[in-house]
Amino acid sequence: MNIAHDPGCGTTPIVVEAIDVWKSHGHAEILRGIDLRARKSEVVCLMGPSGAGKSTLLRCIDGLERIDAGAIYVDNEPIGYREIGGALHELSERECCRQRAAIGMVFQNFNLFGHMTVLENLIDAPIRIKREKRTEVIDRARDLLERVGLQDKARSYPRQLSGGQQQRVAIARALAMRPKLMLFDEPTSALDPELVGEVLEVMKQLASSGMTMIVVTHEIGFAREMADTVAVMDAGVIVESGAPGVVLVDPQNPRTRAFLSRVL
Repeated sequence: MNIAHDPGCGTTPIVVEAIDVWKSHGHAEILRGIDLRARKSEVVCLMGPSGAGKSTLLRCIDGLERIDAGAIYVDNEPIGYREIGGALHELSERECCRQRAAIGMVFQNFNLFGHMTVLENLIDAPIRIKREKRTEVIDRARDLLERVGLQDKARSYPRQLSGGQQQRVAIARALAMRPKLMLFDEPTSALDPELVGEVLEVMKQLASSGMTMIVVTHEIGFAREMADTVAVMDAGVIVESGAPGVVLVDPQNPRTRAFLSRVL
């Protein structure tokens, strides 16, 4: 497999590049020739109807699912593959886990370990996977909990927290691995409306700090305020992509207009 890849030399580095990505589940084509880029410190918001392939694309970027064709690069490294002599060769599962350690992923339903305290949730992966020193990881975890406004919840268990608090812990847990990229899969969709704002505020602070982010969301206000690029997906393809002031205000594609008419 030979893929033309642009490392972004001479300009803002490209952190994520998806090139002609295809993915099927059985006979159903989920992703059909996706091209997407996110440069360093950019926020890319993926929007579109349910079933458009947005979550699958995130999972492919994170290496949780293997693509059928094309290539995905994160920080110039092909996800799921090693490049040798211009060709891509599949990595082992252990090597894929190493790649995933550099990418933070926040899911819809928190995915916290219920038998661990908040602090234990944050320190587990850096110690177990990255073999970092426990004292250093604990210090970093406490700093992150303060950053998301939950410094007083270190000894609490997930069941003792609200949904918004659990999602903020999930964000802190992802950040504890010191990722180069953060992926968010509809992080507010499982929350009661009154809890959405506290999670979005943490995400805004993270974006303002310069973290590269790809966010699957229906939160139009967040996309309008924070996104550098809005990409609208439908039926496995990106039907429209551009600045939020264009895509969300004066969309050119009829499928974009139809989607926005349902969510605005």
